[in-house]
Amino acid sequence: MRLLKKRICIIGSGVSGLHLAYSLRNDFDITIIERQSPAQIRRGRVMSTQVHFGPTRTREKRFNMPKWGEQSLIESIHITIGNQKLFVGNLQEPALSVDQRLYYSHFIKDLIAKGVSFRFEKVDKESVEVLIDEFDLVIDCTGKNGSLLPFSIEKDLSPFKTPQRKCIIGYFTGIKANTPLGVSVTVLPELGEMFEIPVVTEYGPATIMFIMAIPNSNLDVFKGIKSAEEFTLKMRSAAQQFFPEIYNRIDRKNFALCDENSFLQTALTPIIRKPYLMVKNKLVVGCGDSVFLNDPITGQGCNLSSYCAEQLYETLIEYKNSKWDVEMGESYWSRTKQYVKEVTEWTNAMTKPLPEHVVQLLLQGAQDQVKANEIAEWFANPTKAYEAFTSTKFIV
Repeated sequence: MRLLKKRICIIGSGVSGLHLAYSLRNDFDITIIERQSPAQIRRGRVMSTQVHFGPTRTREKRFNMPKWGEQSLIESIHITIGNQKLFVGNLQEPALSVDQRLYYSHFIKDLIAKGVSFRFEKVDKESVEVLIDEFDLVIDCTGKNGSLLPFSIEKDLSPFKTPQRKCIIGYFTGIKANTPLGVSVTVLPELGEMFEIPVVTEYGPATIMFIMAIPNSNLDVFKGIKSAEEFTLKMRSAAQQFFPEIYNRIDRKNFALCDENSFLQTALTPIIRKPYLMVKNKLVVGCGDSVFLNDPITGQGCNLSSYCAEQLYETLIEYKNSKWDVEMGESYWSRTKQYVKEVTEWTNAMTKPLPEHVVQLLLQGAQDQVKANEIAEWFANPTKAYEAFTSTKFIV
């Protein structure tokens, strides 16, 4: 007699939800609940930024996710402190950034075509309990707006009570790309950072200008701006004042947002939670930003979500024919905890003034291409960044 597949409900179709759906769909009966249709996502406001580094792109390949074109592959990381460009470090494997509106809507439609069930409805803290009764497992992938369920906070990894940065994001045309094509990271001590990211959009290649302003600093100048036109003018003047190298590559006639919804202002408080709990004697798990929410300063949100989705996939396959209980939840947490700790502690350190030994490392990168490449690789392999930030053996 053929056994029925266990039924899994994934709430949310961001990176973690999509990666789980692709990885699990052949072994389990998957239902995804998403509050917006693909068309609503495509027409809606940008949600944040994301750069898929080599390991995440390898996971996408492993789980047979559709490929994107290779026209805008990110090959390098450009590092500037103040007005001094230090170096360009080369990535071992190219990265790729895709407008999430395009990425999510494309993959949702592909999963529907492949037979995965979708329900387009909103889930709240009351209705989630009905889902727990209905399915063998509910996975909370609701993202940075916060978990639906009271996953316990890991206090040692959650030191902040308020946002450490204001996130100011715009997807623009009319900027000449840097060469080699890469992510530019500009650190302005005591003010914040600018990340310039080449991105694939439905309009073609574009550039994300992503300011992370320390609240109430001189860089925190976007308060009260509501319209696309106001945002564009303010971004241009901010670039002229604070980021002259980027400003000099702006074509002032053609500098514009990709569309009226391609800008965002937000702020979030980083918080890490234990990603499982028991509700009504049933296991519920969380994956991605709903339980592992880091500050965006190191660009690890989508990459950490992808990593944890893969670890949850491995756990579910291991326990496929076993009881899904606290033991399985603890197995999932033990698989992810060390990596979550490394990413989080590096990211939290980046929101503070850089330690002197890290500044010395960056200065070495300006003189040594091998060192520059190693530093660029921090973003693809955060374990290396964690080691650099927490060890004094790197001091010269």
